[in-house]
Amino acid sequence: MHNLNPQELDSKLVYKLMTGTIVPRPIAWVTSFSREHDVVNAAPFSYFNMVSSDPPLVAISVVRRPDGQMKDTARNVTEHGELVVHICDESLVEEMNRTAAMLPPGKSEIDLTKLTLIDSDAVSVPSIAEAKVRLECRLESHLPIKSDDERVTHDLLIARILRFQLDESIYDAEHGYVLTENLRPVARLAGSEYAELGRLFKIERPVQPGGGV
Repeated sequence: MHNLNPQELDSKLVYKLMTGTIVPRPIAWVTSFSREHDVVNAAPFSYFNMVSSDPPLVAISVVRRPDGQMKDTARNVTEHGELVVHICDESLVEEMNRTAAMLPPGKSEIDLTKLTLIDSDAVSVPSIAEAKVRLECRLESHLPIKSDDERVTHDLLIARILRFQLDESIYDAEHGYVLTENLRPVARLAGSEYAELGRLFKIERPVQPGGGV
């Protein structure tokens, strides 16, 4: 086994080790609104996961720019307080990748795509119509993440889900199930690599003494 101490490694190698081992990662495909420039920004983030279901919270970590400035999404969300998180599926991965382009603050990544923006129900930020899952969210809290030398390197955004917008093809409303095999979500790996869903399987949880699970 290689025994590596992150405090003895440069930040680029730590990044490569984390993004290569903590896989697969779900992708938060986020739309946000810039009041200053009157544009809708869209960008994917793989430092993303759920935090709790009661209340329904998700967390997204947005890395700062090399000069220490917030990226558009983090700035928009902290100033405006709203965002929409979309789940990217196999049919949208090329369009999602186009929105990863680094553009000036006054330019919208949506303009690089064939995507359609529609009004959301619970927030003023528009949603991507083609996405089968849209989570309309309000910012719950913002935590700047600092390095050992006190530089802010990431902005951790914790957001509360106000609405689940689910395409009929991926939701069994009678049983309350999301049909993962129909959603076909895409996951992030290392470098330029992504992963499709692959084989699904089930393992029952062990029964605890006394009959509990």
